[in-house]
Amino acid sequence: MRLFLYLRHFPPYGDKLNNGLSKAIHGLAAGLVTQGATVTILSEGSSSEDSSFLTAAGYTVECFANPVQSRPSFKLSPSLQTYIRDCLKSTDLVVLNGILHPTIYSVSRALKRLKIPYIVAPHDVYHRVMFRKNAHLKFPYWYLLEKRVLNQARSIQVLDGSQAKWLKCRGIKTQIFATPNGFSPADLCSESDLGWSDGSAPKLFYFGRPDAYHKGLDLLLAAFADIAQPLNAHLTLQGPNGGDRDQLKQQARSLLASNQATFLEPEYNKSASLVIANYDIFCLPSRFEGFGLSALEAMLAGRVLLVSEECGIATHVRASGCGVVVKPEISAIQSGLIDLCQLRGDWRTMGLSGRQYVLEHLRWEQIASNALDHYQHLVV
Repeated sequence: MRLFLYLRHFPPYGDKLNNGLSKAIHGLAAGLVTQGATVTILSEGSSSEDSSFLTAAGYTVECFANPVQSRPSFKLSPSLQTYIRDCLKSTDLVVLNGILHPTIYSVSRALKRLKIPYIVAPHDVYHRVMFRKNAHLKFPYWYLLEKRVLNQARSIQVLDGSQAKWLKCRGIKTQIFATPNGFSPADLCSESDLGWSDGSAPKLFYFGRPDAYHKGLDLLLAAFADIAQPLNAHLTLQGPNGGDRDQLKQQARSLLASNQATFLEPEYNKSASLVIANYDIFCLPSRFEGFGLSALEAMLAGRVLLVSEECGIATHVRASGCGVVVKPEISAIQSGLIDLCQLRGDWRTMGLSGRQYVLEHLRWEQIASNALDHYQHLVV
């Protein structure tokens, strides 16, 4: 079966996978190849020339020159449009990766005109809270464009079955199936490299994009402010510059003592699991979250976790017993952190349980096998 995965910003040579979405697309593509599928990732870059690259994982990246990269745009690369017209067939299947993005709409229209089937993998949730921020932009886009893309898709690929309710309550009748994220072997550190706190001050950690609203980091800081001193704990937030980083630093300065919170730059030359393994409690209190790949990497590192019930990975945290699942509310986050600190003696057992769960249930080969079964039923 020929599968095409569209992600506009996927790197042209399949390297420098520094964000969760690119990691997820790489993992699924590599897993699908092991199951016998022919996989091509379609992307667009700012280079003046197109490129084609066969990765070591066995999938091909076709990157098409598109100078319009600095802002959201409906304009597709002309060579991508030509490629879709000349190279894709009605027996192929295209996976459109992204949510509320203009180029997803544009690619879907090109595919629809040519009667080439597609599915949508939003990688995030059409949660009511998501629509509250920039509602004046999101609601018109939803009603005029996004809803049409979803209703005309063969299927919608969510990251956890619980997320289907948000699509159904918005009137989407397209069939929905769940495909979770998995782990890359490159992120699997040896168990001998792991250690657990010996009684020192608990070290809390967030790892990822500094989006205060989406990731609930403003809630985390507010919750931590009241318990930092009683718990004698320290909070570290690590991620790239930009986003809400300055806002979060200002909030931390207003709520916390200078020795209670630290902001760090990313470490791209080190596996995420090894970075996370330096801390005790991994925190992801998102108001809405497709999955939470960094939380999966924390499970691989044998950490205990606090995650919001709105995260797709919450299902797996509950099933493995490696942490607590809370509402994205200040009081609930506080209670969850206190509970985890009181379980200090069980951190090693809980962490290893989470790690073993990932190794048994969230391998990309298994995930890709289940996804491929579904894909094959969509193309006739």
